[in-house]
Amino acid sequence: MSQTQALLSSVFGFSAFRLGQEEIVDAVTAGQNVLAIMPTGGGKSLCFQLPALVCDGLTIVISPLIALMRDQVQALKAVGVEAGALTSGNTDEETDAVFAALADGSLKLLYMAPERLASGGTLPLLRRSNVSMIAVDEAHCVSQWGHDFRPDYLRIGDLRRALDVPLCAFTATADAETRGEIVRRLFDDADPEIFLRGFDRPNIHLAFAVKDSPRAQILNFAKARKGQSGIVYCGTRAKTESLAKALSDGGQLALAYHGGMESDRRRDVERRFQQEDEVIVVATVAFGMGIDKPDIRWVAHADLPKSVESYYQEIGRAGRDGAPAETLTLFGPDDIRFRRTQIDESPSPVERRSADHARLNALLGIAEAQVCRRQNLLSYFGENPEPCGTCDLCDTPPDLFDGTEAVRKALSAILRCDEGFGAGHLIDVLMGKSTDKVKQWNHDALSVFGIGREYDKRQWNAIFRQMMGIDLVRPNPDRFGALFMTEPAVPILKGEASVTLRRDTLAKAHRGGPVAKALVSDEDAPLLSALKAKRRALSEEARVPAYVVFADRTLIEMAEVRPKTLDDMARIGGVGAKKLERYGDAFLSVILGATPEKLHPSRRKLAVSGAGDLFDKLHAVHETFSRGLCGTLKPMTMTSAQLSRIASSRPRDMKAFEKLVGERQALRFGVPMLEVIQSA
Repeated sequence: MSQTQALLSSVFGFSAFRLGQEEIVDAVTAGQNVLAIMPTGGGKSLCFQLPALVCDGLTIVISPLIALMRDQVQALKAVGVEAGALTSGNTDEETDAVFAALADGSLKLLYMAPERLASGGTLPLLRRSNVSMIAVDEAHCVSQWGHDFRPDYLRIGDLRRALDVPLCAFTATADAETRGEIVRRLFDDADPEIFLRGFDRPNIHLAFAVKDSPRAQILNFAKARKGQSGIVYCGTRAKTESLAKALSDGGQLALAYHGGMESDRRRDVERRFQQEDEVIVVATVAFGMGIDKPDIRWVAHADLPKSVESYYQEIGRAGRDGAPAETLTLFGPDDIRFRRTQIDESPSPVERRSADHARLNALLGIAEAQVCRRQNLLSYFGENPEPCGTCDLCDTPPDLFDGTEAVRKALSAILRCDEGFGAGHLIDVLMGKSTDKVKQWNHDALSVFGIGREYDKRQWNAIFRQMMGIDLVRPNPDRFGALFMTEPAVPILKGEASVTLRRDTLAKAHRGGPVAKALVSDEDAPLLSALKAKRRALSEEARVPAYVVFADRTLIEMAEVRPKTLDDMARIGGVGAKKLERYGDAFLSVILGATPEKLHPSRRKLAVSGAGDLFDKLHAVHETFSRGLCGTLKPMTMTSAQLSRIASSRPRDMKAFEKLVGERQALRFGVPMLEVIQSA
């Protein structure tokens, strides 16, 4: 077993790496410059935390938000790793402790915000602190085109050159353009090894629904998942307040969060969401990047996000522990108008606004998808997966129909109106409504006036959404969002091609949303609730977030596997040496319904390394051969400490065995114990 694998098990409690982690860990440990694009929840943090333990010296971690740093430091300390953060949120005692640990060389990871790099004292401090590596979390913040841009991220390249150490950068949201910008700004001439580890999050169930009484849709979705942590994203600050109140009035523990709140209130919401099990946060996108809570079980969008990238990043905050999670995204014509207006009124150049409209169209394509949503989402990022079976369209395939005639009518209206109007006006023309605007432009005299009366306004809105989703029409940023035809639309207009549409999105929306999926079977549900109650009590006592004790995924595995001993408990994912020692007996008591058997301290330490079973076998050999093979010799004993040393080091021959226990014990126990070791 390699050193990294041993630490993965003993410190972090995992028996194997997640997909794509091991190669990245090996490259970072070898001192290479690395850029890794991994899905949210794919284990990015481990890819720099584990090498930091293997390598000598200090690892500097540049991270964008104080809450994110504090959470990671807490989690590292909980598993016995010396970590600290220098942030504006530190108490004097916390800062003094970090400086003391830097001075005596015991600190392995030091977290800091990029803004600290502007301080004149930072570089001298780091130069005398034996820095061996820089890790950059949320590396997409270096992109000046991104909505998460942080100007001080541009200083990181200078820091790398000044310290002359390897740099590893991690993000989940970098498209090809952003990846190129990260390489230029962080690595300069040091060409990094790039790992693109895919974007799939198979544990997250994807679902969209057309808005129809959207408040009721969100309330029903949350009610079906009562007792689970969740986030509701809203497009405006006012909606976060009103929807949080509606959820609270319905018996949920819901808190609003947005950039207009006082900082103390925002911090209190962050703290409660991190530390309590059943809190729902109703937020604008101001709430998100600093979240390191792995057991968020669902994310709902009360309004359509602005792009596929935003959607992917926001739903990615659910299920970071790998356990099942669910999403619901509502959308409607008002959302689209709101997002179009945001784009058109932005100060960006025309090319950028046009690209943003295309990104929004791509999201509409996922919303109005006719086959597996995950296929549509991942194809946007350049992947070609098979149908997932874990989205609403795989659960219930949509009702499709030949929409060629309806689309041709819509395209004709766009063309006859000189590609100068938005969907609302075009629908009035198609439905034969003589509005003031229609009369002003004499569009009631057009041949297309009134040719679409078979559909109502809501249905025509759905048709135009689907046309944008399959990129037949786009808004023109130079003409205030007026729709124009794209090249693929021409053959349809000429009658040379057909198009399929979804009938179900033309029908009235279903208010309930996806049915809640159980985390465990009915048989295991009571035990999972009891384990969560124990976790809550321990986390409140220690004043740490519940997931710092154990993540949901770990408790789910405990409920399903039902370990009977500390050795069994050590095989549960997420149970490392420190947590086994601290919490093992408490959770075994819940599972067994009784106090577990007390073990010798030496024997307890072997549980997490997987040597506990071997210790028991060696102990049985010791009892059998204490009077020799014949059973008549003078009794000879070995201490538990000696048996522990044998189980831990696993000597391969008599010479190594004798070195551990001495010549006399080796003569009595060596041969049978070596046989047990070899068979193990």
